Amino acid sequence: MSAPRHPHPRRWAALLFISIAQLMVFLDSAVMNIALPSAQHALHFSDGGRQWVITAYGLAFGGLLILGGRLGDLLGRKRAFTIGLVGFALASALGGAANGLGVLLIARAGQGVFGALLAPAALALISLTFTDARERAKAFGIYGAIATAGGVLGLVLGGVLTEYLNWRWSMFVNIPFAVVGIVGALTVVHDVPGAERRGRIDLPGAILATLGLVALVFGFSEAESRGWGSGLTVAMLVGSAVLLLAFLITQGRIASPLLPLHVLTERNRAGAYVSVAFGVMSMFSMFLFLSYYLQLVKGYSPVAAGFAFVPLGVAQGAGSMLLGTRLSARMRPGLLMAGGYLVSGVGVLLLALLHEHSSYGLLAVAEVITGLGIGTAFMPAMSLGTHGVAPQDAGVASAMVGTSQQVGGSVGTALLNTVAASSTAAYLAAHRGHGGAATPAALVHGFSVGFWWAAGFLAVAALFSFFAVNAPRPEHGSAAAGAEALEAPAPVH
Repeated sequence: MSAPRHPHPRRWAALLFISIAQLMVFLDSAVMNIALPSAQHALHFSDGGRQWVITAYGLAFGGLLILGGRLGDLLGRKRAFTIGLVGFALASALGGAANGLGVLLIARAGQGVFGALLAPAALALISLTFTDARERAKAFGIYGAIATAGGVLGLVLGGVLTEYLNWRWSMFVNIPFAVVGIVGALTVVHDVPGAERRGRIDLPGAILATLGLVALVFGFSEAESRGWGSGLTVAMLVGSAVLLLAFLITQGRIASPLLPLHVLTERNRAGAYVSVAFGVMSMFSMFLFLSYYLQLVKGYSPVAAGFAFVPLGVAQGAGSMLLGTRLSARMRPGLLMAGGYLVSGVGVLLLALLHEHSSYGLLAVAEVITGLGIGTAFMPAMSLGTHGVAPQDAGVASAMVGTSQQVGGSVGTALLNTVAASSTAAYLAAHRGHGGAATPAALVHGFSVGFWWAAGFLAVAALFSFFAVNAPRPEHGSAAAGAEALEAPAPVH
């Protein structure tokens, strides 16, 4: 075993800059969702074009994450991180200056491309920089708190910028975040010397993985808009399954795979990836339903709706920085993750009790419980997703965390939106004998059914965490010993 590395003296400053850059990626999606109706009005494009503004980013980001992670392993995480920031800033500037839908779509796709390079590099840098067990817990707690706050901050910022300035600032706002991140990358961010993987890109694997993930994300996007029985939806999902299966088969047969299979088959990392996917399925749908509930049922403005999510963001930060960090030294990660997901499920079930005349107090209590639980669960899950891999595979392991989030978000949004819409239609048919415009009571019924499903996804995440993740408490050994324990061969049950 190699001699232990001395910790970098400016590692905490580096963590701050890395987290700010990652905040930009999370913030961007939420800001654009709020600003999109204004952008559509200003640039005069159709509802179909509006869908593609979201899809262009999701396809590029989700489809290229694994390739982006491996490029970081080949080029070095610091270099990939810096390139990603520069590219994201330039794409944001282009989007803010867009004079039509075509330019805006190119900018959004560019954000996705460089985001897919930036996001896994950021997570890998933290994983490689913080190897001491206690410091690692604190670092991932801070990172998780800042990153998860991005969604809520994006909703607030998007409403404020759109209402008081204009939609273009939803793109321009990324530039100062990127500049701060670039300054930090050049001055204090430190890569592990010699951690780069020498070799060439597995081009066939890159093509199969990218096409498979693009087809998967696009298939679920089409399921949400066209329905699950659409020929295009079915073709995309079946094609995705074939492409991704071919990708996994090829990865086990070549000397320098894009995604070494041991990254996926080790039970603790696999448990973390699966649990994060199910957790994000629940969280993305919860954001969607609450946004609709607040604006369509309660009549909140976009700005007020954004501020209504603040308790959730604050609680997520507290769960990650305070509860997750402190409890990680007292219980094994699998138990901590399972408990966090179950607590979050209780909060989501409280949301299922909302009706059209519910007070904001009940909603805020439910948000706090949900946020505390998911923040606590995601902290060890993010750490486990990259822990125990060799430094030269840290980027692609980090990319798998992002892929789990992206796939979970796509699946959850499409599936639960369909469930809620079907339940709303059934309620209307039962109470009025025919269809028609959805009443507040019908909408709330549909959201309630969706929340029950979301709570079920969190229960599945808890089960995977409890039974698949068997890593001991970090204090049971040194960081190096913990890594060796995670590398011990064990099948996923």
